[in-house]
Amino acid sequence: MAKLLFVVSATSYWTLKDGTRWATGYWAEEFAVPYETFTKAGHQVVVATPGGGVPYVDAMSLRPAMAGGEQRAVELENIIRSAEELRRPIELADARLEDYDAVYCPGGHGPMEDMWDSADAGRLLTAALASGKPLAIVCHAPAAMLSTRYHGVSPFAGYEVTGFTNDEEEAVGLADRARWLLETELNNLGVRFVRGESWKPFTHRDRTLFTGQNPASAAKLAQEILPVLA
Repeated sequence: MAKLLFVVSATSYWTLKDGTRWATGYWAEEFAVPYETFTKAGHQVVVATPGGGVPYVDAMSLRPAMAGGEQRAVELENIIRSAEELRRPIELADARLEDYDAVYCPGGHGPMEDMWDSADAGRLLTAALASGKPLAIVCHAPAAMLSTRYHGVSPFAGYEVTGFTNDEEEAVGLADRARWLLETELNNLGVRFVRGESWKPFTHRDRTLFTGQNPASAAKLAQEILPVLA
């Protein structure tokens, strides 16, 4: 049995460039589907958040139109309700990589608020990348890679990664309102950004780094990690 650390945003909003707060959190599918995949396979999950706060699910991600239908929305909500780990997260600052076999970071717009400049996220992701353990990051969660810069240089530079694209951000109507765009900033970080078709499942592996483009990619990403878990 492997022990996985889920690094989840703890914010309920994303600050836009005009200073307004966009209600957000973690995206239901990106937490619930991998959580169910790993726990059903017998693995243990621990949730860590910045400051140890209980994470907020993005209410939009549980709308039937966004979740893939009314029945699917109910299924996702039931998984989230059953996940006791969400109600007793540890502080990200207290997470020790040596205690875990893999790290997984679900997205939603939350990481664009509280992960991109988090020293604790930067420390953990830097250690995870260097460790050789599986590190999986999906959708907006690659924003946490920005926190790994030291004197302007990131250990992720030179890696091929995917994440939520500028086109997808434009499609949800937030590209013009954002302080910065994930794809643009990842390219500025020195990674090679790769992508698939908008809204379709797309994942990419570079060494022990697994990344997924969007919510639809979370299930595929989890299935790709399973065979490499200790």
